[in-house]
Amino acid sequence: MTDSPVEILQDLIRFDTTNPPGNERASIEYLERLFAGHGVETKILARDPERPNLLARLPGGDGDPLLLYGHVDVVPTDGQRWDRPPFSGEIAHGFVWGRGAIDMKGGLAMMVAALLRMKEAGETPSGDLIFAAVSDEERGGVAGARFLVEEHPEEFRGVRYAVGEVGGFAADVSGLRVYPIMIAEKQSCLLTLTFSGPSGHGSLGRRGGAMAHMAEAVRRIESRQLPVHVTPAARESLSALAGALPFPKSLFIKLLMRPRFTNRVLRMIGAPGAMFDAMLHNTVAPTVVAGGSVPNVIPGEVTLQLDGRVLPGYSPEDLVSELRSVLGDLGDGPDAPEIEVRHYDPGPGVPDMGIFQMLASVIEDADPGSVAVPALIPGTTDARFFSQLGIQTYGFLPMNLPQEIDFAAMFHAGNERIPLDALEFGADAIRTAIRRYDGRNDQPAARPAPPV
Repeated sequence: MTDSPVEILQDLIRFDTTNPPGNERASIEYLERLFAGHGVETKILARDPERPNLLARLPGGDGDPLLLYGHVDVVPTDGQRWDRPPFSGEIAHGFVWGRGAIDMKGGLAMMVAALLRMKEAGETPSGDLIFAAVSDEERGGVAGARFLVEEHPEEFRGVRYAVGEVGGFAADVSGLRVYPIMIAEKQSCLLTLTFSGPSGHGSLGRRGGAMAHMAEAVRRIESRQLPVHVTPAARESLSALAGALPFPKSLFIKLLMRPRFTNRVLRMIGAPGAMFDAMLHNTVAPTVVAGGSVPNVIPGEVTLQLDGRVLPGYSPEDLVSELRSVLGDLGDGPDAPEIEVRHYDPGPGVPDMGIFQMLASVIEDADPGSVAVPALIPGTTDARFFSQLGIQTYGFLPMNLPQEIDFAAMFHAGNERIPLDALEFGADAIRTAIRRYDGRNDQPAARPAPPV
């Protein structure tokens, strides 16, 4: 049985686990056979038999267990351009190609290879290693991490820290090789705005109805920012980056943490500052419009769906209040839309930085001259579920990507691929992190942030 992250990834890609519908069972059974072939204890837990989850455990010492987890489902490939079949796992030009290479079958392959190599070498970690391969992350985690946390919390007893997505990839920041490690994430908050107005025959050309109000709302959302918030997680991230960059680049990062200057600096940075923008604001993005059924009738009702993302420490009520402020007179006057919170996933709170220093040292030792920094990501992961058990997740899937590879642009996109050497780099780094993790004592404190 293989312990090569390249071969494991190729095998995983060849299982079409597009979600919906997922159909993750075959890929989970493959991992079960792989672990069994190396003598590793496994367990299958499922809410839906076609969408199971795998737990594997490598016994360790008497320290706290360490959790490694990731998802086997992937997003659709419809309407995308692919130079190679997305479920072929083909190797070409030094890359493994296919859906999931980056998000996140590649990360799973690294974890599995690290655990199997430790098992074969007879290494005993300080505490048990728990590995979880879960279903359904891309569509809410109901059959996956959420099910495990709500129905089988006993499987994670004693776990304080976990390794998962998103982070550990190399990125160029003003000439500095930076590896962001996710310590926190924003919260998902989906909103529906319902606009009402007079309906009638399209030939009358009425103005100022529901459709016009919706269009004006979109214009205001697109042209105005919500208020600046410098959360503890954002301050950790930006302070570390400022400390690593030379002057005057460091000054721009420090000014981002001063709300009076934040938006002006973001405008100066432009498109490369998109991640900083999302890190420092609650956001709403118009995504779905519905209204009308035939072209010659003015609709009396139009709905607008917004993908809202809320910073740690803030609530849906905060987001709605800020949105009404952006809408101005449209938000509280006679034409004000009804705002409904359709879905809200509370996320982790203030991050526990207990093993950040250790994880950072693993990357910096493996890639001399680089710097690892904490990161607040704009999306959501299964970390929000495991946080309910008091588990801090670090996005730590190390990839020494070449400068020409834009990691973020690979997510959910066509021609998803990962370099062969990045898979080996990641498997080695995860194995090193497991060796350095000391579950018997509190981990070293994070490096102190420089003054702002």
